[in-house]
Amino acid sequence: MLIPVALVLAACATTTPTAPPDVVQKPAEPAVRPAPPAPPTQEDLALASLASLQDRLYRVAAPLLVNNAELCKANARNLLGFTAKNRFSYSTEYVAAAQKSLKLGDKLQVMGVLPGSGAARAGVQVGDVLLSVEDKQLPDGENAERQAAGILAPLVTRRSTVKIAVLRDGSNLSLNVPLTFACAYGIELGNTDNATAYADGHRILISRGMMNFARTDEELAYVLAKEMAHNTLAHPTRQRMSATVGGIIDNLTRMRPDMSSMSGLAGVKPMPQELDAIADRLSLYMLVRAGYQVDNVVPFWRRVASQYPASMPNGYTAMHPGTNFRTAAMERTLKDIRAKQAANKPMMP
Repeated sequence: MLIPVALVLAACATTTPTAPPDVVQKPAEPAVRPAPPAPPTQEDLALASLASLQDRLYRVAAPLLVNNAELCKANARNLLGFTAKNRFSYSTEYVAAAQKSLKLGDKLQVMGVLPGSGAARAGVQVGDVLLSVEDKQLPDGENAERQAAGILAPLVTRRSTVKIAVLRDGSNLSLNVPLTFACAYGIELGNTDNATAYADGHRILISRGMMNFARTDEELAYVLAKEMAHNTLAHPTRQRMSATVGGIIDNLTRMRPDMSSMSGLAGVKPMPQELDAIADRLSLYMLVRAGYQVDNVVPFWRRVASQYPASMPNGYTAMHPGTNFRTAAMERTLKDIRAKQAANKPMMP
């Protein structure tokens, strides 16, 4: 069959060329297009917004926690320096969204790394999947966070570093993580648009409303430092409010809080102005030690009181009504701080 074809081609070369016959083109097969991704659900959007706010909250809180262990001695501990969750860390209706939007599975995954911590220096990264700590396999599934805490608590108490194994981009890595001695306060985000904040002695909650009200990270730091100071000074215990405020924090950290229980002050006693002013004083020192500027702190708290007056239920000023007394005490503290800075004295209240 090859020879006749060759002869025909040779003969064609010696004859007058003629127009080629019409070639019937087969219609092109339509390209197979991938199905467009499903639009994000309300749960996807809510979870993405929550993750963004939490990232900001942890980032702003980090220097306050790391640089004030000397001031919160009774509450300072060795910390791993990162947070971890899995898809079951969220309520049932958000498990699918956590898997889709946050790429979380059954195993615990690093969600945030404390800036300035030993974990940050050791190279722990957001997205690392936790496999083991000191060769102890970490649990997965629905109760992974609680079970992991039981494994980790005795380890971080007795050591200065811990060895962790993580899965990153398909490869297993071993990291030696120096523990970070810091104020061991849990930092929580409240799912409410009320501009408020709570401290129960061990945890601090800043509401979504307060985060949106704070124009800058510096202003958000003012609120965080104030609640840290209340915890450090044991004000929730002195006010016998630890259990009440703890219940409020538990409620507001849910994806869908029960707002029917938040009428009025929800059982919270307004903070006496004397205790509030003492906490303000300590908070200013905490802010300066953490590297935050404090020049705008008095205008910020006045703006809070103006926009959310004491007559507004569940607002910050309703629980902290002594604004004039507080700001006068702040002005005195700012003078003390500036004098110590000028004299190169330690930032101790």
